[in-house]
Amino acid sequence: QVQLVESGGGSVQAGGSLKLSCVASGYSYSSYCMGWYRQAPGKAREGVADVNTAGRITYAASVKGRFTISRDNAKNTLYLEIKGLKPEDTGIYYCAARSGFGVGCIEGRNINYWGQGTQVTVSS
Repeated sequence: QVQLVESGGGSVQAGGSLKLSCVASGYSYSSYCMGWYRQAPGKAREGVADVNTAGRITYAASVKGRFTISRDNAKNTLYLEIKGLKPEDTGIYYCAARSGFGVGCIEGRNINYWGQGTQVTVSS
């Protein structure tokens, strides 16, 4: 049974930091591109960062310099460190997996598995 379980969300003040985690199980984690996505209230889900099987990282322009994605293949875990949080970062953060060596997944297409999400709320 495939599972992606996010944690680490919460309510923070603007300028604060969070570290999100996504623990994966039930599939060959190292063979998948892993990404973080978020959905703000009333908006479509958007990709914020991904790390593919070769370790190549891509960030959305809106988060570059503040978000750091990393993956630990030994622990089947994906991380997202967020610094300098802004109210516009508020939303549900999801992790997801896309099968394929060397492919990217920040665009959210051809995703094989999604997590349930973790809420991040940033107050001004």
